[in-house]
Amino acid sequence: MRYSRLLIPTLKEAPSEAQVVSHVMLVRGGFIRKLAAGIYSLMPLGMRVVAKIERIIREELTRSGAEEVLLPMVHPAELWQESGRWQKYGPELLRLKDRKGADFAMSPTAEEAMCDLVRRDVKSYRQLPLNLFQIQDKFRDEMRPRAGLMRGREFIMKDAYSFHATVEDAHREYKNMYDAYVRIFKRCGLEFRAVEADTGAIGGSMSHEFQVLADSGEDAIVSCDNCDYAANVEKAEMKRTAGEAAAPKAAALEEVHTPGAGSIEEVGKMMKAKANAFIKTLIYIADGKPIIALVRGDRELNELKLKAALAVEALELASDALVREVTGANVGFAGPHGRSVPVYADMEVREMGWAVTGANKTDYHVKGFNLGRDVPEAKIVDLRTAAGGDPCARCGTGHYKAYRGIEVGHVFFLGTKYSEPMKVNFLDAEGKDKPMVMGCYGIGVTRIAAAAVEQNHDDDGIQWPMALAPFQVVITTAGREPELAAAAETLEAELTARGVEVLYDDRDERPGAKFKDADLIGIPLRVTVGKRGLAEGKLELKKRRDKEPTLVAQAALADELARLIQEALA
Repeated sequence: MRYSRLLIPTLKEAPSEAQVVSHVMLVRGGFIRKLAAGIYSLMPLGMRVVAKIERIIREELTRSGAEEVLLPMVHPAELWQESGRWQKYGPELLRLKDRKGADFAMSPTAEEAMCDLVRRDVKSYRQLPLNLFQIQDKFRDEMRPRAGLMRGREFIMKDAYSFHATVEDAHREYKNMYDAYVRIFKRCGLEFRAVEADTGAIGGSMSHEFQVLADSGEDAIVSCDNCDYAANVEKAEMKRTAGEAAAPKAAALEEVHTPGAGSIEEVGKMMKAKANAFIKTLIYIADGKPIIALVRGDRELNELKLKAALAVEALELASDALVREVTGANVGFAGPHGRSVPVYADMEVREMGWAVTGANKTDYHVKGFNLGRDVPEAKIVDLRTAAGGDPCARCGTGHYKAYRGIEVGHVFFLGTKYSEPMKVNFLDAEGKDKPMVMGCYGIGVTRIAAAAVEQNHDDDGIQWPMALAPFQVVITTAGREPELAAAAETLEAELTARGVEVLYDDRDERPGAKFKDADLIGIPLRVTVGKRGLAEGKLELKKRRDKEPTLVAQAALADELARLIQEALA
């Protein structure tokens, strides 16, 4: 294709609101343009990238046995009321009324609509299992959309739903889709981890996130250096230590005056103690009742783990007023001892023979705290957020490595969470009416494009993986001589005949400007036709990720390019 005939409006500068790399590069490269906050138009280059992602997804899901459908974007409120999510989903659900005053929602996800589709026509166990998927726009009314395609309000998503007669068969399909996702992201040329994760607003009892590794990722994940275990830090298990609780290293608690020092850093300076010698005492309200949670001073408490340990629906930090009511002290001076409130302590707290914590008295702390002696009734649970260097809870010998990740896919085991309230039932072999067991599988199509840029770029622009690049080869000429254009056109025709995706930059621009645009839009292979090289029967070949080009015989260049493309796609 000829550059001069395409709409590729590259920019020297990106808009001021574009902060993350993918947002900057996709705007500057002419892949996207903003229509409204969190809503973007896909330009021709953007469409080519998205089409490639969609093709990979369709091929692998079809290979896995799934069937494609297309559901409406606008859903009647009645469906969401059946599932109970009309009230629960929150302000991200864009609600609207039609001219008759009926309530509808712009689809942020499609569990309800897919359940309705299946319950109308699937009645018998003989019609199961069934796996249906769609690739379609979604809308979630994010309060603060940001980062371009990374967290927009409107986006393209692949969502699939499977329906089964038994839990065992649903688990089989979960693994089938997990394997399909691994193939999809490998084919996209991405470095990723499949991590155990919380089920979030979708619900269900088992889930994995597929995280593209990138320093700019929103999610913190850990992965064992010895086994396959990986998890979001909010979900990651901590290794339970064996042995007895630590014995006290002090005869009794000693009160220390710490005027105006409410933080670990401030008290640590006064007492010359490190953060790992402290115990954080956090007051929470769990289903309306106060509780105390304890973690070591250098750790972060994981609220998802605490909520699971308490088996409660609602959990929130206590107000300053309630902290004073429970502890008798201002925030920053709370301790777990001497309180009538239930205490939940992380496993590491049990191992601390001597610790510093609040004295339940404003401007005072205590040292020499020992959990077994001072709060023997405390319940020991896993409460801390995993971090790099922690021992792996699965294999017991490895250690966690910490990464940042961008979630691009998620698989859930839903069970009967939606099928029971929506009466998505079937008749089993004995004629009994039962709810179908469900799985749910999502991929952020446009988010994959953004994540690929976050993982693959340099200061000059994007470095697309071959499988996602809008074109595989760009041909440029270093001069206006007719013989250069003729050689470029001949190579373009030969490569196109071989099925290679070629962009011929035929613009009347300086070579330097063409090179800059080629680097910005990230085409993996660049061929330059120059006067001197052509006279010697050679053309310049440069890989996008290499600093220097190489000279290749003109007669052998098409074969070399085909080889490089095939190698990259293997």
